[in-house]
Amino acid sequence: MQPASLLVAALAMAIVAVPASAQTAAALDACPSGKTEVRPDNCEAPRDAPPSILDYRPKSTLVTATHLVKAAKYPAIDFHGHPNDLITSAQGLETLHTALDGLNVRVMVAADNLSGGELRDAVAAIRASGAMKDRVRVLAGIDFNDVGPGWAERAVKQLDADVAAGAVGVGEISKSLGLSIRKRDGTRLRIDDPALDPIWNECARLGIPIFIHTADPWEFFQPVDYTNERWLELSLFPGRRYPKDRFPSFEELMTERDNMFRKHQQTTFVAAHMGWHANDLASLGAMLDAMPNVYTEVGAVLYDIGRQPRASHNFFIKYQDRILFGKDSFQPSEYPYYFRVFETADEYFDYYRPYHAFWKLYGIDLPDSVLKKVYFANARKITKGLP
Repeated sequence: MQPASLLVAALAMAIVAVPASAQTAAALDACPSGKTEVRPDNCEAPRDAPPSILDYRPKSTLVTATHLVKAAKYPAIDFHGHPNDLITSAQGLETLHTALDGLNVRVMVAADNLSGGELRDAVAAIRASGAMKDRVRVLAGIDFNDVGPGWAERAVKQLDADVAAGAVGVGEISKSLGLSIRKRDGTRLRIDDPALDPIWNECARLGIPIFIHTADPWEFFQPVDYTNERWLELSLFPGRRYPKDRFPSFEELMTERDNMFRKHQQTTFVAAHMGWHANDLASLGAMLDAMPNVYTEVGAVLYDIGRQPRASHNFFIKYQDRILFGKDSFQPSEYPYYFRVFETADEYFDYYRPYHAFWKLYGIDLPDSVLKKVYFANARKITKGLP
């Protein structure tokens, strides 16, 4: 090859080697605030006053297939339910019954962190309801306050009592574990603190799963500037910000969580919200590969699943035995968005909460065999007390 040809080839390889993220970053940084790139190295400002992020609501002109899915194709188990006081009275249970029937959600697992008398009262109300006695199950809460000498014995005794009263697992262990709870000596209670080992070991002995919510989205731990794609949510809800001078980092919390998962391989854990890795499915896949005792659940991360349909489809196929269906906040009108993403190949449709995601969703078109596992079979596999 001639020297000139070698030079051309080298330049071509260099251009191809530039990562897409770097190209995107270069384009974003090419113009000052208030202007946009209209041609390479040519930045202009709009002639009219730009709308705010709240007022810019373009209507799509895309004409494509629409398949609204009002109810799940197969009877679903909502492993991440928060029915709150709906399960404490006959009237509330009837309201829940009507809503679940309309959605084809067969069972709701109440992850409201109940324990002691509250748990017993909820289980009694459920068992007294003819229509709902096989439609709702309850997870037991753990009180992580005052961890110190003697705490573990009391916590294990209470857990045993709650399971005997009807709890089918533990959870939802809240994000406050790791973020804000303090031990008796005033230090932060780490997720992998050995003082908690007796609880995880007791769950293994009892054969019950632990449903745990660790941290929050990675963006909540980052500076709240105009490059943060969750800026609007963090502006609406400032309490969701975790500045580094007051809280451990996202990476630190994930490390503590994974240490716990690895240490207790005989205990079954369900990482809520896809472990907050739905935006990084390769990392979530690596975690599931390394930790066969860990499952995950899809509540409140549909905005990440639905914006990467090909990657999500492939991920759900590969890990079809490890993913559970869950919704989180009980809003019946929002369930059909999940069903549409999972069951159709629809393109470019709205998400139900604009402040979560300003982008659109796409269907990931899962086959029936995978839908059955995600909707109900995986939950039943790891939770003995489900109908």
